[in-house]
Amino acid sequence: MEPGNANNVLLSCLEKNVTKSASATATPPLSSPSADPRGLAQGLEEAFLAVRNETERRAAPLSPEDQQIQSMPDASPTKWHRAHTTWFWEQFLLGEHCPGYRPFHPDFAFLFNSYYVSAGPRHSRNHRGDITRPSADQVGAYRTYVDAAVVKFFREVGADKLREIAPLVEVGLNHEQQHQELMVTDILHAFAQNPIPPAYDPDWRFPASTRAGEDWLTLNEGIHTVGHVDDSFHFDNEKPAHRALVGPVRVARNLVTNAEWLAFMRDGGYRTATLWLMDGFATVNNEGWDAPGHWREIDGQWHMMTLAGLKPVDPDAPVCHVSYYEADAFARWAGKHLPTEMEWEVAARAGQLNDAFGIVWQWTRSSYSPYPGYRAIEGALGEYNGKFMINQLVLRGSSLATPEGHSRITYRNFFYPHHRWQFTGLRLADYE
Repeated sequence: MEPGNANNVLLSCLEKNVTKSASATATPPLSSPSADPRGLAQGLEEAFLAVRNETERRAAPLSPEDQQIQSMPDASPTKWHRAHTTWFWEQFLLGEHCPGYRPFHPDFAFLFNSYYVSAGPRHSRNHRGDITRPSADQVGAYRTYVDAAVVKFFREVGADKLREIAPLVEVGLNHEQQHQELMVTDILHAFAQNPIPPAYDPDWRFPASTRAGEDWLTLNEGIHTVGHVDDSFHFDNEKPAHRALVGPVRVARNLVTNAEWLAFMRDGGYRTATLWLMDGFATVNNEGWDAPGHWREIDGQWHMMTLAGLKPVDPDAPVCHVSYYEADAFARWAGKHLPTEMEWEVAARAGQLNDAFGIVWQWTRSSYSPYPGYRAIEGALGEYNGKFMINQLVLRGSSLATPEGHSRITYRNFFYPHHRWQFTGLRLADYE
């Protein structure tokens, strides 16, 4: 999102595919500004419905009781995700651009706003699981009502308005895709608390990883452009593109595996204070960590809670559900480092990183801070990223829960260093 008015937030949405759903179905491209306005309306409608349907597809395996649970303050109920993403369209598209639109329910803006202070008061995040009403079915009715209003708006509004709101639509689509990923990680965390571990999808399998080529990619010292450089879709925190000195450094081609992590555990990694940042070792002791998140030791063997239920830990699979603190300690134990986000991006642009996308987000040692010259846009959407640029670390790549088409080299994900309920892993860097 660039500084300026809404039309300059994302300039690409009239010229490219907006996204793809996590299923195999591709979303049709949006039309160009010069195209017939009905073609543009159809492109917006098809992209919108593809993403909205994907949210419902991900929620479909869950019972109303599953959709209600909030297993920790950082997670949200599936029902809330479904309602919040609907509120986004009602608040920012229909409420601001569709004269005469009547909200579905007067209380829903308070219940399902997340952190947009500019959009009004909101229910406390850590009490989202207390909202037993509206029911999951009523949230479904809310989604149907808003979807119908959005489609009607696309079909009836004039060409100038379509071009005006197209960037906002693309933001909304990508916002909903982010919540599609959170729906999966949040319900997995909830299921992991269940003593009789449920399966979200009994047929789910962990994605196969790749190990090919040399173990290390060498980056010689050089000045590189980092950040998003063109007008294709991006979030505001990916710009401005700027020059950065990178290297000399070697970046691991492969993700760290469970087998390597088990060796770290056997060597007393979770008990050796000298491997840990002070806050990290305090977290280990306070939380009783002795293995990655969602791991359980049963009869001397480690198992992992997955979307298919509890499964034996696969030694060859990339480790996941590790915090920044754990990733940093492992790197120190291995005599290596975590890469910076600039090193990761330059290596990824070279096309030489195995599994850069689609398995686990990868921790970097870069703090989540603004790029030189960054300014958030004015208004509520300016709260999307910028106000979180403190005390968090950047992750790069994407995970197995990331919707298809929602990944790119410049994408900057960010979490606090103790967070590990996402599909988070690591690759190493070496400066020798």
